[in-house]
Amino acid sequence: MKILISIVIPVFNEGGNVPELYRQLETVANTISDKYELEYLFINDGSRDNSDEVLESIAAVDQRAKYIEFSRNFGKEAATSAGLSHAHGDAVILIDSDLQHPPHLIPLFIEKWRNGADVVIGVRSERESEPKLKRLGSYWFYQLMDWIGETELTSHATDFRLMDRQVVEEFNRLTERNRITRGLIDWLGFRRDTVEFMPAKRFAGKPSYKWSQLYRLALNSFVSHSLLPLKIAGYLGIFITITAGLTGFFIGINRYILNDPWGFNFSGPALLAIFNLFLIGIVLSCLGLIALYIGFIHQEVQNRPMYISRRKINFS
Repeated sequence: MKILISIVIPVFNEGGNVPELYRQLETVANTISDKYELEYLFINDGSRDNSDEVLESIAAVDQRAKYIEFSRNFGKEAATSAGLSHAHGDAVILIDSDLQHPPHLIPLFIEKWRNGADVVIGVRSERESEPKLKRLGSYWFYQLMDWIGETELTSHATDFRLMDRQVVEEFNRLTERNRITRGLIDWLGFRRDTVEFMPAKRFAGKPSYKWSQLYRLALNSFVSHSLLPLKIAGYLGIFITITAGLTGFFIGINRYILNDPWGFNFSGPALLAIFNLFLIGIVLSCLGLIALYIGFIHQEVQNRPMYISRRKINFS
């Protein structure tokens, strides 16, 4: 019996790319048809071009092509999640519809999966043709996530990845709405391997992702995978309180007990400013304490499972 591999493909205004993507996927399917069978899950994320007509025509002639159309544009993360929840394959591969993720690498992803990897991640090689600002932003994003994040992320990882059936089922248990798919997959853990590739140029059309969307994606990643932004006020408050307290103590001793032997000549307004700074530090420390409680609420509302089991032995 052949092993079923599901290919999840979010689509937004990619009517010019989908026919070529389908052709290349069919070429891959023919090369591995002795052992594997592919099913395609196209998720039309509220496209405003002719994507719906193209996808309907593909689904009409190929029963392996499944088609889901959203009522409006809900975003790539929602489309990816919908595809994963409807996929039936023993493994699921996520791939973009703009042909920047090379379909010919799919057999290599499958090979690494068959060799024991539960998640195979497509890692992007940097292109000199990419804007410097984008490359710099990507570099600092991963640097910041390594510093503040509670989940280890693979640098330059893309959504082009393969997931074992067990990983997909665990992913489908996650309930948060503002989700970053690649971050959640990394949070799940499991055995990981990588495939490095050079992104191809778009076959047709223009990128639908804007800078504002990339910014929002990065911000959601920081909030979803780290509580540090919530705790910054507390850390700042502790620093200010200790610094102002020690400074005020020194000024008081110097002026009122030692009678200013070093000639600092601290004035009354200076003492008042230090006292106000001390009170601000206390307020910020209290905000940090409140932030800890908000952080606990945030984690509970996310409702992620407490742990993920990869294998169980001798359980009935």
